[in-house]
Amino acid sequence: MSLRIAVEARALATVMGLPARAQRLLGGGDLVIDGQTLAPDLRVMLTLQRLARKGDLGGESVAQARASMLEGAVLVGGRQPIGAIRDLAVADRPARLYEPSRPAGSGLLVFLHGGSFLYGDLASHDAPCRLLAEESGVRVLAVEYRVGPEAPFPAAFDDAEAAVRWAHEHAGELGVDPARVGVGGDSAGGNLAAWAAITAARSGLPLAFQLLVYPCVDNGRDSGESGSLRLFGEGLYLTKESIDSANDIYLPGPDDRRDPRVNLLDVDLPAGLAPAHVVTAGFDPLRDEGESYARRMAEAGAEVELRRYADQIHGFLNIVGVGRSSRSAVLEIAARLRAALAD
Repeated sequence: MSLRIAVEARALATVMGLPARAQRLLGGGDLVIDGQTLAPDLRVMLTLQRLARKGDLGGESVAQARASMLEGAVLVGGRQPIGAIRDLAVADRPARLYEPSRPAGSGLLVFLHGGSFLYGDLASHDAPCRLLAEESGVRVLAVEYRVGPEAPFPAAFDDAEAAVRWAHEHAGELGVDPARVGVGGDSAGGNLAAWAAITAARSGLPLAFQLLVYPCVDNGRDSGESGSLRLFGEGLYLTKESIDSANDIYLPGPDDRRDPRVNLLDVDLPAGLAPAHVVTAGFDPLRDEGESYARRMAEAGAEVELRRYADQIHGFLNIVGVGRSSRSAVLEIAARLRAALAD
């Protein structure tokens, strides 16, 4: 970590650790939209980002956005303790196994990071993977799938399916029970995890759990003009501009944009889908599509639990080293992971 980033991280942690009343003053008061109030620590964080002209990846090149995402992850993630970490290859992709200090049995979550199918890697999601594993007692296997534009669609989806199969085939080597393997991810990774769960059900590969954190599952969201896209498409980290920019790069052709893998609201869902815990954020352009997908899975006969964190923004899974509200939400997610996959 550079000196500049270390200083910025300390300053951000100080401001986001202030009492809520002070944060409201610094952030310009409460932000209330759609009957929801944004968490004061996130309100002040977004205010600081706006003043520093940071936080929106939509106007940057892919290379710049990747660097910005990683820098932001370092600023908000902190250094989370973990029992042990092992780097390995999963279906020929870089991966990292997070071993909790006090394992709660033989479960495993295959985790696929977010980043609009263009950004993100093992480093960008190191902090939340550490926290999820350590607090749940469940091993987390993070996989760095191929991203665009270097690896065009559907390479990431192929990697996600291969990673789940690999985890089952190598369960003994990992010290896990193949009957307790789950898949999860955030944002684009939530799309990949959901699709991997669908293909597993279709092929008869058993999965114990899906953890879908603010997943993007509806590439036709513009035509539907979802309420959350209209309400939260500017100024709240994930913007409509950044969504459109990522689609233009990763899904440039009309056939790609109509593909069922990126339009899960239109997919014929199979029987036998793994039980799912779907997490959405109140101030997220993708909120409505994630909740619609949760309802679709339930209608298809899957066991589904939907949890909206009404005061959070897209990306809160990474904000575990500063502030209070996002970390509290992620700790609840870790508890749900423990309940699902612990022995």
